[in-house]
Amino acid sequence: MEIKKKIWPKYFELVKSGKKKFEVRLADFRIKEGDVLILKEWDPKTKRYTGREIEKEIEYVLKFKLNNFNQKKEIEKKGLYIIQF
Repeated sequence: MEIKKKIWPKYFELVKSGKKKFEVRLADFRIKEGDVLILKEWDPKTKRYTGREIEKEIEYVLKFKLNNFNQKKEIEKKGLYIIQF
């Protein structure tokens, strides 16, 4: 399946360069390993698509809720890191 999502120019460039190899998204859609995520560059200043897009095959999906680890209050207070290695 193909899933299309907006991505801001700053993050589009990081994905394009290969430095950013992850996405953090609200889990308001279905996605699984083997699907293709199409990231369409969106300019928030003009509120328009730029016409550039990148396709990425999904290798792994981790879905969790803020309180899965009984840390909702701490997460809301301190935030989260997404760490790539």
